Amino acid sequence: MASVRIDNAMSVDVEDYFHAHALSSSFPRAQWDECECRVERNIDRILQLFSDANTVATFFTLGWIGERYPQLVRRIVANGHELASHGYDHTRADRQEPAAFRDDVRKAKLILENAACCPVVGYRAASFSIGPSNQWAFNILESEGYRYSSSIYPIRHDHYGTVEAPRFPFYPSAGSLLEIPIATVHRFGRRIPCGGGGYFRLVPYAVSRASLRYVNLVDNRSCVFYFHPWELDPSQPQATGLSWRGRVRHYLNLGRMEDRLSALLHDFSWTRMDYLFLNQQERSGVVRPHQRLKGFS
Repeated sequence: MASVRIDNAMSVDVEDYFHAHALSSSFPRAQWDECECRVERNIDRILQLFSDANTVATFFTLGWIGERYPQLVRRIVANGHELASHGYDHTRADRQEPAAFRDDVRKAKLILENAACCPVVGYRAASFSIGPSNQWAFNILESEGYRYSSSIYPIRHDHYGTVEAPRFPFYPSAGSLLEIPIATVHRFGRRIPCGGGGYFRLVPYAVSRASLRYVNLVDNRSCVFYFHPWELDPSQPQATGLSWRGRVRHYLNLGRMEDRLSALLHDFSWTRMDYLFLNQQERSGVVRPHQRLKGFS
């Protein structure tokens, strides 16, 4: 298959398996320091896959990880990737009051910048948890020095998602902070997720490839894709007491993920979030296709 020439944004949410909200009952916050950490080996494998594919990406990294593995953060940056913030400890933004949210994003940014000696301008909320109920978060992010957020998956989902949000980058407030949503495709009268996560493992790779190609070639827009390091780790410790839905969401097709990711890196053109969106903004002065909205309705 010929490569699609439009550039897309590849991103990694740097967290360990026990940070996943679906596993919180098995790995409570108070016990994280006792869990076997596997994020370092998984990130090193991802860095090798990206190097083999001549790909640079954005790594949305927990401050909790940066605090414990500063050398890992430095390796990410040394390999040419963008370092961005995923908050401090994977607390959902919509479960924080404004003051607590400010402390969280400020703390994570400081830890990551001190570890890597480079600016951190991107942010992604845990579980895409910024939406109509907490849009104040965008103003806080801008005031704390962030230039963009990628905290919205514009789909309908029982755990996250803001289906009424725009599908492509937009300005969510009167400020200059840009929101860059995860990729969706509009087919058959509805929005269908195609930007990664569990959906990428759930459906056959050919379906994901066709959806991303549709956005590139028909919508003529770039896609934002994401995945987690633990998704390439079928040998990770198994949680107990999960519902069938929770078990499917977290564990389905982990053993196939690396091959699918390798195919994805080959079939499409990928780059960092800041290179794709912020550099365009600086060159043109304004990103014309983006919308400036006060709300999502």
